Formats: sequence, structure tokens, C-alpha cells
Amino acid sequence: MTESTFTYLECTYCGKTYTKETLINVCLDCGKPLFAHYDLKKAALRMPKDQLRFRESTMWRYREVMPVENEDHIVSLGEGWTPLVHAKRLGSEFGFKHLYLKDESLNPTGSFKARGMSAAISQAKEKGVQKIAIPTAGNAGGATAAYAAKAGMEAHIFMPSDTPIAFQVECEQNGARVEKVDGLISDCSKIVADRKETEGWFDISTLKEPYRVEGKKTMGYELAEQFEWTLPDVVIYPTGGGTGLIGMWKAFNEMEAMGWIGPERPRMISVQTEGCAPIVKAFEENKDHADMFENAHTLAYGLRVPGAIGDFLILNAIRESNGHALAVSDKELLDGVFTLGRTEGIFAAPEAGTTIAVLTKLLGKGLIQKDERIVLFITGGGTKYVDVFS
Repeated sequence: MTESTFTYLECTYCGKTYTKETLINVCLDCGKPLFAHYDLKKAALRMPKDQLRFRESTMWRYREVMPVENEDHIVSLGEGWTPLVHAKRLGSEFGFKHLYLKDESLNPTGSFKARGMSAAISQAKEKGVQKIAIPTAGNAGGATAAYAAKAGMEAHIFMPSDTPIAFQVECEQNGARVEKVDGLISDCSKIVADRKETEGWFDISTLKEPYRVEGKKTMGYELAEQFEWTLPDVVIYPTGGGTGLIGMWKAFNEMEAMGWIGPERPRMISVQTEGCAPIVKAFEENKDHADMFENAHTLAYGLRVPGAIGDFLILNAIRESNGHALAVSDKELLDGVFTLGRTEGIFAAPEAGTTIAVLTKLLGKGLIQKDERIVLFITGGGTKYVDVFS
């Protein structure tokens, strides 16, 4: 057994609860995302934070607050415990003393998506799932194919036809069945939704099952541990479906409940692109939900999400943290990738370029200060996007 303290599932919107044994996608009453809950008092006793340093260097070091109960069902390729890099040269470009990079490009399959897929597919294995399906803008598909292969599951992956070819090849070489779709990730989602019942697929779309967010939340646990249990002042996060931002906010609340940290929180800054900025628009209009973003387009394919099911959760985290949401242009994010590469030697995905591009905007608006401890999330590597840069 894993010593997991997983207790039940709860709808993040209406509060309806479900047993942890239930194989389910979203709330049956309102269709909103579900969260896993834990016995955090028990978790704190089983997992003293000063003993974590003796554990494995993967996200499964936090297994007491992960949803898999049988160790044999964990599907892992070594994801998590990625470097937290003090970006001194990049920081000096903008005058920051304490600028850090959480480099998720060093995960298996090259992005933070490995965390979510490890958790989701492990839970699917625990519940006897044989076939999974997912719409993807790229990295989620690659991670799905790899972890499904490791688990011995059949993977069906739907991606927009203009997705870089590297992602299709990656999925196919890991044994997945790939279908390219003329349209956006929202069109791919509709295909999965329409066919999953007849095909016998379990849908593992972003926040349409309860466990990808559990893998992503480990980024928050790692930030706290790597900073010796004091959270940074600011977290800047490129936001498409927003599971990573939502997951970290969940992690901070769990850690406070276990007595690991206090009530202080980073200001959560959501970054999108001007061609697809539903969260930015909703934030500026003081809305609780984001409208579907029309004619979405951007070179950062992972951010080309015109409508996120977890929109209200993203907006809640931004507002509760006194954070903000801003957009940058495609040119600015590509310049950001180049600036990161020439200063820190990290070739990042276009999505990550938004976090560098937004720094001057945030400074100009007085939303960050040069002496604050700021973390930029490098959500993936740039190698699979070489055609974007050529």
C-alpha cells in the first residue's frame, strides 16, 4: 500500500460528494470538475515534512496526499522534483535579485504534463480502465501515449491538424492511435465526448477527470520544499486549461492544513496570449466565468484553449491571491524564449516564453517589485516546436 489518505471526491462548484471508488469524470449534477480530498491530519503524521529529504526524487514522494492506494498501480517514469533554478543572468536583464525558474522541461516527455498523466493513468489503472482518450494541443498527448504504454492501456489521441508533427510522431511511436482534426482543441474535445460511450473510452481531458490536477499540484509542494517551506512572493504561470495553477493553489491549502506552511500565499499571475485570452478578458471584466474566446490563434499551442472548464477555479486563485492576468503577443513570447535561452541556456516551449515576456508589463503596472522572490514556470521544452522557430 502507498499510505495514501485519500477519502472522497467533491464537486468544486456545487459541493456534491462521491466515494473514492467511483469511476467518474465530472460532477453528475452540474458538470463541473471534482477534487480529491484527503485526511490531512493523518497525512501530516505519516509524512513529516522534515523526513521528505530521505524520499525518492519524484512527485510520488508526497504519496500520502496522492490518490493511488496500491503501490502496484503507480505508473511512473520518474516525473517531478524538477530543478528550481536561480536565474541570475536573466534576472540581471530586468534588474531582479531573486528570479527563479521552475524547469518542467526536464520531466519525462519534456513537459509538466507528465505529472498529470502519471496521476490520472495510475488512478485509471487502479480502477481497471483499459482504454483512454484525450484531446490535446501537443504535450498532453505525448505524455498520455507514454504513460498509457507503461500501463498497458490503449490510448486514443485527438489533436488539431496544425499541431507540430513532432507531437504526432511521439504519440505514434509510443503506440497511441492518433487522429488529426481540422479545428481547435475544443473540436477535438467534442469528438471524444461524442464517441467515448460507444468506444468504451475513459476521457482524461483537462479537469474532466479528478486526478490530473493531483499530479500537477505537486509543483506547489515542490516549490514549498525547495524554498524550505517559505513560498515565493509571486508565481507567473502560462495558462491554457489552467490545471497547474489550480493544482498549486490546492496544494498550498493542503500544506497549510497539515501545518507545513502559514496562510501567506504567492500572488498568482496568469499569462495568456493576445490571440487566445479568455481568462485575461474575464479577469478584466470581473466575471466569475470566461466566455468562449472567438477565433483563437497563437503559436503557443498549449495556450490555444478558447474555453477552460476550470475557468472559475483559475479566476478564484488569481483573485484570492491578489494576483493578476495579462496577455502578450506571439512576437513577445518568441522573444522571451530567445532571451531565456541566451541568458540561462534553457530552450523553452513557446508557452514558457510568455512568462519572460510579461515581466516588463508587470513591472510597468507596479504588480511586481524587483526585490521580490518571483518564480517563472517553464512548462515544457522547445525541441518539439522547432518548426515554430524556423
